[in-house]
Amino acid sequence: MLKGNAIIGQSGGPTSVINASLVGVFKAAQNFAGIRKVLGMRYGIQGFLAEDIIDLGKESARTISGLKGTPSSALGSCRYKLKDPDLPLIVDLLRKYNIRYVFLIGGNDTMDTIHRVEGCAKEHDYELIGIGIPKTVDNDLFGTDHTPGFPSAARWVALSVMQGGVLARDMKKVDQFVIHQTVGRAAGWLAAASVAGKKDPDDAPHLIYMPERTFSHEKFLADVKRCYDEYGWVSIVCGEGIANADGTPVSASQVKDKFQNVEFGAMGGTSAAMVLHRMISAEFGFRGEFQVPESLPMCDATRAVQQDIDEAYMCGKAAVKLAAEGRTGLMVTLVREPGKKYVCTTGTAGLHEVAVRAKPMPDRYINEAGNFVTGEFVEYLRPLLGPMPRYFRLSNVKFNR
Repeated sequence: MLKGNAIIGQSGGPTSVINASLVGVFKAAQNFAGIRKVLGMRYGIQGFLAEDIIDLGKESARTISGLKGTPSSALGSCRYKLKDPDLPLIVDLLRKYNIRYVFLIGGNDTMDTIHRVEGCAKEHDYELIGIGIPKTVDNDLFGTDHTPGFPSAARWVALSVMQGGVLARDMKKVDQFVIHQTVGRAAGWLAAASVAGKKDPDDAPHLIYMPERTFSHEKFLADVKRCYDEYGWVSIVCGEGIANADGTPVSASQVKDKFQNVEFGAMGGTSAAMVLHRMISAEFGFRGEFQVPESLPMCDATRAVQQDIDEAYMCGKAAVKLAAEGRTGLMVTLVREPGKKYVCTTGTAGLHEVAVRAKPMPDRYINEAGNFVTGEFVEYLRPLLGPMPRYFRLSNVKFNR
């Protein structure tokens, strides 16, 4: 058994449940004899390089427990891409603080970070166990049924589109359409999740456009016209990363971050929702609105799904269990057990796989027209979000004297 300190870091965008994973690691680590102290990286690997390290064991039990239901990243986050010269410096710091266990909570880029750190430690003959804990609202991590954080963000999107649809339906004599844009660069899971509150054909959303399908201006306008003719208004949901046939983003953004990911709508650029709004207004003369929430679905504790919080906590505990078994180079995964009743357990995926692979929506979850989801996706989604509210409408029986 390795004996030394453990350190936890959080990276990338926040979620409503990422702190639950942090608490899961901390609680489990207290019961593992191989871990002496549990430390925290302030602002991820970037903070670790600056030796911004805190002793989580000095926090009160009340604070640690309270973090389980607290949104965003309690340790602070970063989007720092490791450079090759950083790696030996990190190993030196691991030695300095006698850190033998590293737990990083994040998405693809975070899994790449811990994979590289673990590999460099081996090259320098430093015994280290590195375990990744999944987190992303995009739900695009390879190897896991779903990611902690996705269900809560998906419920946020579904409720927003559902309630916005009720408003848009009642205001259709004023505004003829509404567009809701979701985050998700190359995966349409969040956009697709907007279907969760739909019960009748004329309920929102009517159209869903996901990055997994090429966007066609002509087909889009035809879809809008068809829905307007049928319902008298149109509810549209689009992923931020929808792209044209030539690969250019519909948003027309060319700005990229340090990981070479397109920053949609950044630095004064347009959003995909804004472009779609302009297309509809120019073609039909309709009046409408668009919504582009960014951080809200990522860290709204009021709409968090309790099951999501519990699963995030479970992933944190599972990470320490793997470490206690001497296993390394793995990411904890969520496994949906077969059967009619929803049962979720944990498994593993190799960091070397997760770091280089993404999980777009499968073809079977997207309809043939590429503008909506299938019933199979609804079945996948339903047990993750919990029961959705039902809103009522008047029957509009005509008055006769």
